[in-house]
Amino acid sequence: MGDKRFKLGLTKNVWIMGVVSLLNDLSSEIVYPLVPIFLTSILGAPASVVGLIEGIADASANFFMAISGFVSDKVQKRKPFIVTGYGLSTASKFILSVSFGWPMVLFSRITNRLGKGIRTTARDALIIESTEKTDRGRAFGFHRTLDNVGAILGPILSIVLLKALMGNYRLVFFWAFVPSAIAMLLLFFLTEKKKSSLDLKGMHFEWKKANVSFKLFLLISFIFAIGNSSNAFMILRAQNLGLSVSLTMLVYVLMNVSSSLFSIPAGILADRIGAKRVLSFGFLLFSYVYLMFGMADSSGVVWFLFPAYGLFLALTEGVGKAYLSRLIPHEIAGSAFGLYQVVIGTATFLASFIAGLMWTDISPAAPFIFGSVMAFSAAGLFYLLNRWIKVHPQSQPIPLKR
Repeated sequence: MGDKRFKLGLTKNVWIMGVVSLLNDLSSEIVYPLVPIFLTSILGAPASVVGLIEGIADASANFFMAISGFVSDKVQKRKPFIVTGYGLSTASKFILSVSFGWPMVLFSRITNRLGKGIRTTARDALIIESTEKTDRGRAFGFHRTLDNVGAILGPILSIVLLKALMGNYRLVFFWAFVPSAIAMLLLFFLTEKKKSSLDLKGMHFEWKKANVSFKLFLLISFIFAIGNSSNAFMILRAQNLGLSVSLTMLVYVLMNVSSSLFSIPAGILADRIGAKRVLSFGFLLFSYVYLMFGMADSSGVVWFLFPAYGLFLALTEGVGKAYLSRLIPHEIAGSAFGLYQVVIGTATFLASFIAGLMWTDISPAAPFIFGSVMAFSAAGLFYLLNRWIKVHPQSQPIPLKR
């Protein structure tokens, strides 16, 4: 049962988490698009190192999502994990500001992503617990929209700061700390109902008893994610095609504008026509965008591809969580989301690592062609999954062992 609605048909917790995500993403997006450029242009690291750093960082986040999800289910508390996670992400900006070699950048990225890993599953579970089932697409879409507002403002501020600070990347990273600190203060206004701890000996997620739909969705997600390398490679590709640092940042802003504009409509559309249709189109769109990134021979096409990729994000990120939430009982939402993140984390590490090697050893186009093929394969399998669900409507959510 969701809490009392506040504004726009959403609860107070959903609003707070949205604003916090806005501020945190503002901070992170001041930093993130500059990191691959900082690594390659200032520190002289090759693309393979960028892939290694992004792969390890993202995998760390996803693995910790599983741990925090399981523990938050056990103690039935979400807020401590959310606060700790955002705290680590805030600290990572300072670490990055004193980095003088790629190992320190790696440490900063791991710290940042650990923070994301600790908070994300608990945050998603809290959103589920704070909303009615029929409103979850809207709630996740709203959260994603505010997240993207921060993502729009962040790169713009990054351009301004980089110019004002005369190209001093480290000072830009230091100033990114401020909005994160403000976000931390807002977290103390979150509320959650007092719940007794679950006895996981009597009630827990069991893989053997998980419904087939959930298992197949994990497989499809893995196949897709192994081709979805870090966005850092799109940034490097834009520069590889001839864009300046400022124009690269600007086209990155357009991607986030597109994602922000379409997030809530995508969530509402998913609630009305079904998340499966929205996700299917998203997978196919990704395949097309990555194919075009691979085939591009001039910088002009990136002005279309980045916004198109933003549309893909809107169609899949919030909607994907809403789709997954319908396959699981809310009592173990944290653990189930956590398992999902382990699968994604494993694939994400491989995706960025493979992309870095392909970029260095084959060509800058190779990672995108590979990603396009994997996404198209995932789209086909997702279609077959939903055909199977239609034929087997008796498929139930993951059972609880009692």
